[in-house]
Amino acid sequence: MTVTAKTGVYFIPDALTHRQLLQSKLDTVHRETDVLRGEVLTAGERLLRMQRERDFHRLQYRQIAEDKNRLIEDVKQLKKLLSSYEPTLRQLDNKYQTAARQKMLLSIEKDRVLNTSESRVSQEKERSVKNSKGTDKSSAKSIKRHPKDSEFPNCNRWVNPHLAQVKCQKWNDPSSFSLACSIRAHKLPISCISLHPRKLILASTSDDHSWRLWVLPANGEKVGQMVLTGEGHSDWLSGCSFHPDGSKLATTSGDTTVRLWDFALGSCALTLSGHSQPTWGCSFHSCGNFLASCSADRTTKVWDLNSQRCRLTLRRHTASINSVCFLPFSNLLLTCSADKTLALWDARLGICTTTFVGHLHSCNNATSSPAGDMVASCDSSGFVHLWDVRKPPMVVATVDAGPFSANQVAFSPSGKMLAVACSDGLVRLVELDSCAVTSLSGHGDGVQSVTFDHKGETVISAGSEGLVKVWSHHDEMQA
Repeated sequence: MTVTAKTGVYFIPDALTHRQLLQSKLDTVHRETDVLRGEVLTAGERLLRMQRERDFHRLQYRQIAEDKNRLIEDVKQLKKLLSSYEPTLRQLDNKYQTAARQKMLLSIEKDRVLNTSESRVSQEKERSVKNSKGTDKSSAKSIKRHPKDSEFPNCNRWVNPHLAQVKCQKWNDPSSFSLACSIRAHKLPISCISLHPRKLILASTSDDHSWRLWVLPANGEKVGQMVLTGEGHSDWLSGCSFHPDGSKLATTSGDTTVRLWDFALGSCALTLSGHSQPTWGCSFHSCGNFLASCSADRTTKVWDLNSQRCRLTLRRHTASINSVCFLPFSNLLLTCSADKTLALWDARLGICTTTFVGHLHSCNNATSSPAGDMVASCDSSGFVHLWDVRKPPMVVATVDAGPFSANQVAFSPSGKMLAVACSDGLVRLVELDSCAVTSLSGHGDGVQSVTFDHKGETVISAGSEGLVKVWSHHDEMQA
């Protein structure tokens, strides 16, 4: 109670109201306390949950780190094992390559021995015939000029085995060929390819101064296998040709020489020097004792491989001679030149028997049909001429494969189809009966060389990009 002195009035405080006010404040504080207590409990639970998650992730991290370290150790051990196995793998690969090479060489040597035995039997028969006729004395007067000189065979007694193949050869539609595989044969342009006489073995020559032997893929395979390589020329290689028995390879080069390589020796067996300018091509006689070569020096030389000397030098062309080819199982030699003409020579006498005139541009290549009755030639403007050897002055047919240069032509074993290697990157297949042309595209640069396999079911081409491409007949691919 409060007393006022002046007035004597007494003031009594409202305790109830004050109590109620304090009670409300207390209730508010209690509510806030409960809220804070709930938030603290929630925060505590959240903290515990986060601690558990932290412990879980820490455990996971430790396990992952342990797995990582374990994997790193495993990778290190695998690398060590791989490095320890690499010499063994290289050794096994070398053994495999050596075994494949020896298998191929043994097969070639077997064929060579068989051919040698057959030739010896035929020679013995000829000698017995001469002795029975008593021609020994008369032949003594015309004895060979060199003790080791070979005699040109009497081709009238030979039967061209290709004649039977031509009759029974199955016809393949040119449009049925498609790309089967590509082989990276050389890093530099390929100048020429040649097929082994009896096996699916391909020889390739290149600007990288080397030649290589490849086993062509078969039975659906996509990769060719290199089995042999040779180096010895000091300049680019321009051409190659297999010996008839398949045991040797002749190569021509820009170093003006012709080299003969023996597969059994794995090295150069003979170097023939005599041309004064680069040699462009070579061809073996069917008997295997003679090799013809052509050169930019405007000459063709016939080499005797037994006496290892030049037997004949043929001069008639007025410009570089770009190709040379012995007609199958005959003593006739076919040459073509940059002077726009072809010439047919008697290799025994060294005389030109026929001249083919009809090209308007430099003639790049000429070849004969398997039967030996037809000749095909191509020139730098892309024109292909077909000639009948029995009617040489007349062109039987002309095919325009231009406007780019046609570099090489090849007959199919049936003699009914012609493959043309063109500088526009196309291989053109010509059906000779109708002169219909089918193009095979796939090369990225000019095609320099082309050939058929022994059955005519595959076309093989090589170009300036260093690739060998194999084009197969559809039926063969499906089989």
